[in-house]
Amino acid sequence: MKNSDIRALSAEELKEKIGTEKEALRKLQFAHQVTAIENPMKLREARKLVARLHTELKAKELQK
Repeated sequence: MKNSDIRALSAEELKEKIGTEKEALRKLQFAHQVTAIENPMKLREARKLVARLHTELKAKELQK
């Protein structure tokens, strides 16, 4: 997901997206603990996406 796509989302959409991405990250981390996943860089990408979503949500809250 690109930054321009993230900026286009509303605050409510960002909250929903954060929830779904956190759940996906948790599942990915669990899968990695059980057996090593093929591409461990997916963990880093997932964490960074959640951080970008949080950053944009905070920026939108500060604008109000």
